[in-house]
Amino acid sequence: MSGETGGDVVEIWTDGGCKPNPGPGGWAAILRFGAAERELTGAEPATTNNRMELSAAIAALEALKRPCRVVLHTDSEYVRNGMERWIKGWVRNNWRNAAREPVKNYELWQRLLAAAKPHQVEWKWVRGHAGDVMNERADVLATQARESLGR
Repeated sequence: MSGETGGDVVEIWTDGGCKPNPGPGGWAAILRFGAAERELTGAEPATTNNRMELSAAIAALEALKRPCRVVLHTDSEYVRNGMERWIKGWVRNNWRNAAREPVKNYELWQRLLAAAKPHQVEWKWVRGHAGDVMNERADVLATQARESLGR
């Protein structure tokens, strides 16, 4: 836990990806509260990077059993911008984007919005593959989940 967030915060690191994109994908989330840690992973045989990034955040927030203060670290600008900048307009426009087209992955965005609602979430972007230890660990777990599909 970082000193600036205090001891009553759940920290979450998420990652997701496909190879190729679209194609088989995996996601991972690491939840930390004090000394307790929990890892969540999943995979789908036919998906996209963005769907896997969203799935990781959804699974992490849905795993919380009571309202919490959360710092969710993601290397997905799609997820962070979606939750911080775009989603209010999408909801206001009945899940249509600025071009009046249906929002891609809207069912996952709806789940993420519902999963985040009981919590106070800070969406923190981290650069992927840039040495953030927990982001790298989430990436390894997501890759392992994706690769498990071929076993």
